[in-house]
Amino acid sequence: MASAGSDASGIHCRLDVLLAERNLTLTELSERVGVSLVNLSVLKNDRAKAIRFSTLVAICDALDCEVGDLLVRAR
Repeated sequence: MASAGSDASGIHCRLDVLLAERNLTLTELSERVGVSLVNLSVLKNDRAKAIRFSTLVAICDALDCEVGDLLVRAR
């Protein structure tokens, strides 16, 4: 079942899956990309209403992934 955030936007963030696959914590990612832990948590929990392209690029660079690996259509 999709969360309330993904229901509203139709987008699901797979940040939790990508972090687990790479054995990284949200805190480590926050330090690597220079984005606050709170903002990454909002994104991870599908509560974000928007994301800056620069933040998206930084996250994808840090996780060595593509945007489509991070953000998917909620079904």
